[in-house]
Parts: sequence; structure tokens; C-alpha cells
Amino acid sequence: MSRVVAFVGLGHMGGPMAANLVRAGHRVVGYDLLDELMVSAEAAGVERAASAAEAVAEADTVITMLPAGRHVLALYREQGLLAAAGPGTLFVDCSTIDVEDARAAHAAAVEAGHRALDAPVSGGVVGAEAATLTFMAGGGGPEFAEAEPLLLAMGGKAVHCGGAGAGQAAKICNNMILGVSMIAVSEAFVLAESLGLSHQALYDVASTASGQCWALSVNCPVPGPVPASPANRAYRPGFAAPLMAKDLGLAANAIRAGGVDATLGLGAAALYEAYAEGPGAHQDFSGIVEAIRDRSGHGATTANTAPPASGTPDASGTPDPNGTPA
Repeated sequence: MSRVVAFVGLGHMGGPMAANLVRAGHRVVGYDLLDELMVSAEAAGVERAASAAEAVAEADTVITMLPAGRHVLALYREQGLLAAAGPGTLFVDCSTIDVEDARAAHAAAVEAGHRALDAPVSGGVVGAEAATLTFMAGGGGPEFAEAEPLLLAMGGKAVHCGGAGAGQAAKICNNMILGVSMIAVSEAFVLAESLGLSHQALYDVASTASGQCWALSVNCPVPGPVPASPANRAYRPGFAAPLMAKDLGLAANAIRAGGVDATLGLGAAALYEAYAEGPGAHQDFSGIVEAIRDRSGHGATTANTAPPASGTPDASGTPDPNGTPA
């Protein structure tokens, strides 16, 4: 059934997501502060609104994709988005924000007579464009059931994780696993270089052994073994290091607030914060292997050119890269 959807925040993620809703047959009214993003959205069939308030006026569902919790809360409260929407409108925030901010946004929406879900995504720009995102939703069951067809028009999977804030909790926990595992994989490749072991040989072993993980088999941090990984494009971002630093920062805040003994999570947050503020500012998060290599006091070795052991598989069967996180 066709719906009227307001979409606020039409950037690298929001723009393709809104376009996929249009392709699914929904009427989408969009707004973004940047005119060039509005122009791109219009080309994909999104109707232009003059303001966020105008975008939500006729909508039965409002989707937001914004940089941080303060932007969501300001839009809901000070900028009047909740007041401009019709009674009982479903607000779905797909931004990645702090759990407490998500709960505050949910409470504000309910207090204004609306319904709400937090529904952050995993899959990155590639997933947004291909409609293969995974949504992690927090809120009521009826709200999730109503939003699910829209979420599946923009992605391949939607999981109801629990009450308000549970979607954000799932997102930061997932990305903490990813950040820690990328650092571990990167350190293993740098160690292999120091031992004279080729990148391909380590990949061929670990990708079919107990070291197998997404950071290795899909987003491998060294060029060669996984042709689709950003390492083969000079670390041009699929999932930018500053975004990983942001997500790990949210995880670190939750770790401290909850008194959790999470040494690796806090360590990963510190490493990515330093990397994102320096050489990784415009690189994929897998480029942290270069920072590890630099801190180890040596550059890339010729180990990566050594042939793999005979009989080992090549990378032709690696998973599709559309699972790049957000």
C-alpha cells in the first residue's frame, strides 16, 4: 500500500534511501538544508519541501537521517517538527545517535501525540543505494509492524530489537565488534608482514579457519585478497573512519555509563578517534592498518607479493560487499 513519507536528511545515506521508497511506489516529500542534495533527490522522484515542517504536514510517516542526537532533538523540539505533523504520525529516526538521545526523542514524540521508532542502519552507502541495509529497530511492536514495509523497501532485513533505544543499542554493540575485529585483523596482517608471510597466504588460511570474520572476508584491510575491498581503491571510503570513530565513541559513552569492563571496546574507540583526526579523516575505516604499520616502524613489505601456498582458494568466492556498515 502506497504511503506518504516525509524524509528529512537527504545526504549520502538518506538520499538513496528516499529514492528507494519512491521506487517502491510511495510518495516521498523530502527536505535537506543543502540545495544540491535536494536537486539530486528531486531527480530521483522525491518531492521538494520548502522546510522540514512543510515536508511532514501531510505525511503518515516521518523518517529522519541526521548526523547526531542533538540534531534530532533540535528538529523535533525547537524547530517544530513534532508540532507540524498530524496527530499520531509515526516518527522513524534512522540516524545513529546515543541511546539516551534516542529515548529522549521517543519520549518527545509520544508526549506530542505521535508514535516513534529508533531504527539505525548497517550497510553503508553501498547498502543504501542497493536497498540491502539492515535496520535495527527500537520501540513498540505495532509501530515496528507499521514501519517494516518501508524499512524493507530500503533494506534487506529489519529486526525489532526491543523498546525505545534498543535499535541504537544494537547498532553500537555491532559496530564495537566490527571496530575491534578490524583492528585485530589489521594487526595480524602487519605481524604477518614482519614474519615474511604473504597477505594472500594469511587470507587463505584465516578466511577458512577460526580467524574468519567480516572485517577479513568482505572488507579486508590489505589490497589483493578481496578485490572489492576499499584497500584496492586507496582506502576510498565505503564506511569512513570518522563514522567508525563516532560509533565507537557512542559505545565508549555507554560502556562508561554502564560500568562495563570493556577494555577492547574502549581501546578501539581511542585508536579510531586518533586515526580519524589524522590520516584517516578521509579514508575507509580499514585504512587503520596503515596507522598500525606506521606505529610499528616499518612500511609495507614485499611479503604481500609472495604467491599463496599451492592448492589454496582464491578470493573469487568472497561475500558481496553490500554489507558495508554505517
